[in-house]
Amino acid sequence: MLESIELIIILLLVCSVVFLTVFKYFKLSATIAYFAVGILLGPSGAGILYDSDSIRHFVEFGIVFLMFSIGLEFSLPKLNSMRGILFGLGGAQVLITLATTFFVSRLFGLDLAMAFVIGSALTMSSTAIVSKILIERIDLNSRHGRLSIGILLFQDIAVIPILILLPALSSSAIDINTLFIPIIVKIAVLLSILFWLGKPIINFWFGLVAQQKSRELFVLNVLMVTMFFAYLTHLAGLSYALGAFLAGMLISETRYRYQVESDIASFRDILLGLFFISVGMMLNLNIFIEYLWIIITIFIGYSLFKATLIALLTKAFKYEFGVGIRTGIILGQAGEFSFVILALAKEQNIIGGDILQIILSVCLLSMICAPFVIPYNGRIARFLSKSYIKNSQKNIDKINDIGHNLSDHVILCGYGRSGQFLGRFLKEEHIPFIAIDMDLNRVNDASNAGELVMYGDASRRVVLNAAGIKNCKAVIITYADDRASSKVLTVVRETYLDLPVIVRTADESSIALLQKEGATEVVPEVLEGSLMLGSHALMVLGIPLGRIVKKIRSFRSERYAMFRGYFKGSTDISDDFSGEEQLELHSIEVKRNPLLMGSKLENIRFEDFNIQIQYLRRPNMLENIEPRSDIILDNGDILVILGMQQNINHFEKYISSGKIIS
Repeated sequence: MLESIELIIILLLVCSVVFLTVFKYFKLSATIAYFAVGILLGPSGAGILYDSDSIRHFVEFGIVFLMFSIGLEFSLPKLNSMRGILFGLGGAQVLITLATTFFVSRLFGLDLAMAFVIGSALTMSSTAIVSKILIERIDLNSRHGRLSIGILLFQDIAVIPILILLPALSSSAIDINTLFIPIIVKIAVLLSILFWLGKPIINFWFGLVAQQKSRELFVLNVLMVTMFFAYLTHLAGLSYALGAFLAGMLISETRYRYQVESDIASFRDILLGLFFISVGMMLNLNIFIEYLWIIITIFIGYSLFKATLIALLTKAFKYEFGVGIRTGIILGQAGEFSFVILALAKEQNIIGGDILQIILSVCLLSMICAPFVIPYNGRIARFLSKSYIKNSQKNIDKINDIGHNLSDHVILCGYGRSGQFLGRFLKEEHIPFIAIDMDLNRVNDASNAGELVMYGDASRRVVLNAAGIKNCKAVIITYADDRASSKVLTVVRETYLDLPVIVRTADESSIALLQKEGATEVVPEVLEGSLMLGSHALMVLGIPLGRIVKKIRSFRSERYAMFRGYFKGSTDISDDFSGEEQLELHSIEVKRNPLLMGSKLENIRFEDFNIQIQYLRRPNMLENIEPRSDIILDNGDILVILGMQQNINHFEKYISSGKIIS
C-alpha cells in the first residue's frame, strides 16, 4: 500500500483522466468511469485507496453540491407547469416502487430500516444518463422525453425526505411520533423563514456581489451561501444536503441562476467524481462473483418491473401505451441518488455486508447497461405495441392530409419563437407553409389557435414526405441545436440535392459545417443581430436608408467576412467552457515585432498557420487598409489577423523567430 498521500493523489488523478477519456471515447457515462477507478484502486483491487475521514468529508461535500444543483432546477414556475406529470405520475412511480421493493425485502426477512433503504435506492433513476441521451437524440421535448424528465424531477424531490429519515432510522427503537412530527415541524419552520425572508435578501446580496464584476468573487459567494445554508439545517438537526437543496431553490428564483449553474459545474462534478470513486471502493469483487447469478436475476427482475410499472402508470394517466413503454425503458435503471442513499445508510449502520454488496451491484449493473438499451426505446415500443405504430401512422396521415394539398410551400422544421415569427412573415406574403414540431403542448396550443403546425420528427424521411417535400419550395430549419439541424439536413440531401434549405444557428462557429452538410443559407443570430444594430445606429446618425441597405447587402454578399471572429476580452471567459473553438481577431503591432518592419505582406506565410489578415491600420489614416501583397510594413503599422487562438499563438511565435523575410 502506498504511504505517500502525494503519490496517492497523483495516481488517483492519472487513473481518473485515463478512465474518463476512454469511457467518453466509447460514449459511456462518466459516472461508470469513476466507479471503475474506485474498484481498481480500492480494497477489492490494488488496495491503494481505503476508507478514511478525509475521503468521507469530500464525499459529503460532493453530495451537498449535487443537492444544490438539483435545487437550482426547482424553480416554482417550472414545478407548477409540470405539476401533473411531476406529482401525479412521478409520485405514483416513487410510492409504488418503494412500497413493492419494501414488501419484497420484508418477505426475505430484512428489517424495516434495511427494507426502506433498499426500496428507496431502487426507486431512483439516473438523471445524468437519461438527460444526456435525450439531449443527444433530440428527444427532450418529445412526449416520452417530457414524461421522463418529470418523473426524474419527482425522484429528486423524494430524495430529500429519504435523506432526512436515514439518521432517524438508524436508532434501534423507531417511534413514528418522535421520528416524523419533529422533522415536519422543523422543515415547515425553516421553509417559512427562508422563503419569506431569504428570497429578498438573496436577491439583494447577489445583486451587490454581481455589481463588482468579479467572477472569482461570484463563485466564492456561491460556495459561501451553499455552505451557510447547509450548516444552518445541520444546526436544526437536519442534513447538510437539505440546506444545500434549499439554497439552490432560493437562487433559482433569482436572475443569476444560469450563471451560478455554469460557475459551479466543474467544481461540483469533480467532488461528485470523488463520491462515485468512494462508491466503487465499497464494491467487493469477491462477493460480486460469488453472487453473480443472484445479482443478474435481481437486475433483470428489477428492470422489467420498473419499466412495466412506468408503462402501465403512463397508460393509466391517459398517455399512449407506446409512449409509456418508451418512458419505462428510459427510466428502468438505478441512479446517482441510489448510491447516495446506500452510502449514507452504510454510514448509519443501517445496511452492510452481503446485502449491501448485492444491491450495490444491481444498481451499478443497471447503469452500465442503460446507455446500450435506452437508444432502442422506440424500436422496442413499436415491437411491443401495435397501437403505437398505428398512432404514429395516424400522425403521419394527418401531416399527409395537409401536405399533399400544398404546392410551392415552405416546410418549417421547428415552431419555437423563431419559427413562429417566420411563419407570420410568410403569412403576410401569402406564402403557404406547414410547420413540424416535437413539442406536443406547443403543437396543441398553436393548432387550437389556427396555426398550421403538426406533431412529428422532421428528421424522419416519412414525415418530410408527408409534409410534401417533393413539391415544396424550400425547407427552413429553425432549431437552436445544430445537431438536430444536421439530422434534418442529412435526410433532405439524401434525395433532394437542389432544394433550398435555410438553417438557423446561434453564431458563426457552425456556418462552415452546416454549409458542408448541404445548407443553402446559414443565418447566425448573433451576426444578424449585429447587422440590425448597425443599420439602426446608422439611421439614427443620419445615413441615407438606401446607402444602409446597400451596405447591409454588401456585408451579406461577402458571407459575413467583416463579422468573422471577434476580439475576446475577460468578460468573454465563459466561451472558454463552451467546448467549441471560436474564430478570434487579434492585433499585432509592427513596432513590437521589429522583424516585421520592411517585410512585404506576400512574404509573410499567413496560410501556413490557417490564419488570415483582415486589414491593416496606419497612423494618421482613418480608414482601414485592405491587405495587398505589395504593401511593405513600417513602424506604427498594426496588423489585424483572424484565426483560432492556438494558430494565432503559433504565428506570433513564428514572427519572433527571425525567419520571416525571404
